[in-house]
Amino acid sequence: MKKRNISYYARIYRKILIQDIKSKMSYRADFIISMVGILATNFAGLISFWLVFQSFPTINGWNYYEMLFLYGFSLISATPAQCLFDNNWNLRLQVYSGDFIKYCFRPINLFFYYMSEVFDIKGLGQFAFGVAAVIYAWIKLSLPFHIYTLLLFLVIAFSASLFVIAVLNLAAATCFWIVNSFFVLQLSCTLRDYAKYPTTIFGPILRAVFTFIIPIGFMAFYPSQLFLRPEEVSWLVWLTPIYGILFFILSYKVWMKGAMSYNGTGS
Repeated sequence: MKKRNISYYARIYRKILIQDIKSKMSYRADFIISMVGILATNFAGLISFWLVFQSFPTINGWNYYEMLFLYGFSLISATPAQCLFDNNWNLRLQVYSGDFIKYCFRPINLFFYYMSEVFDIKGLGQFAFGVAAVIYAWIKLSLPFHIYTLLLFLVIAFSASLFVIAVLNLAAATCFWIVNSFFVLQLSCTLRDYAKYPTTIFGPILRAVFTFIIPIGFMAFYPSQLFLRPEEVSWLVWLTPIYGILFFILSYKVWMKGAMSYNGTGS
């Protein structure tokens, strides 16, 4: 297959994205209800945080506004996975039905083509809520702000998002080898919720697992330390961009290996 450059894929993605958004916006009532639903879900999460802190002033030494920052950061880092890679949730259905075979004969990168088919615009509501939570917590905590801080935040948030995407890719790819793989996707989603809490609340074994095996800690906790508690930052945190890229590449390789082994016979 002829190699394509980045500009080629950018043009293709723009066309697919515009078409997908037009399709979704043609059902405005459904879109509005979905946006209200995701905002309500995140607002409910915020309320639950507030209720917890009415009884406990801190969680393992982290106060309400630090936890709010962590919560908001986790929403921001999860946004690219929801917006750009949400088609992973449909993968098992298309693999089991045999419909996935239609993606295998296009003269374009299979992973790119499959993921570009769906853009979940509702993720933008989650992103807006996360940004608002981080800004509010930042102000309340009187954290210093400079251009360098903003650039660091953007790099670290992008790096953290790679971990969320990679875990979703790996969980979805299990459908190429496991018949009932939905529980793996559900488990990855459940584990991702732990990113909203300090990794230090877990014991040493789980902490190691959430750092080196299933890197939940890199989705929000470790990156947030750079801004909230820089004096406690481990050297591992500075490796977040490199670790994130490597983990994403690993997930891509596994996903593609599964796709290449697919024979179109379904389950």
